[in-house]
Amino acid sequence: MVWLTPQSVQFPALPRFAPEVFATARPLDSSKFKQFRRGLQQLDEEGVVQVLRDPDMGDADPILAAVGQLQFEVLAHRLAHEFNAPTEILSADYQAIRITDKETAPRLREIGGIRILRRSDDALVALFQSRYRLQRLEADEPSLTLTPIIAGSRD
Repeated sequence: MVWLTPQSVQFPALPRFAPEVFATARPLDSSKFKQFRRGLQQLDEEGVVQVLRDPDMGDADPILAAVGQLQFEVLAHRLAHEFNAPTEILSADYQAIRITDKETAPRLREIGGIRILRRSDDALVALFQSRYRLQRLEADEPSLTLTPIIAGSRD
């Protein structure tokens, strides 16, 4: 008989999706902020939504990114029922997202209608209020890092 010694198993990361809709979230009861924050972290890890945070603001005012509106409804239901943190979800005025880098971020911050945030995997992303602005920027400044998120990729 052969005995195998236990070894740690490494599972690949969950693939990221290409978000198309964006929202903000806040607990309806401010005393539930700890449960809300814990719930957002877990649901982000599970891939229910991507939670985007401003590097300067931390957990305050996160932006949620999803493929469709139903994901926000699932998030709100689970936060209320599993984490006891009823949540208000409001649509955010963004139309496009791109992965960027620390060299490009200062230039993007100079331009109105663009917000630089960080995903839970530490990637910097740029949110655009206008697809037109994104297209013009890609055409006018091709040296900037603005990488599309490809559905199913791990970036």
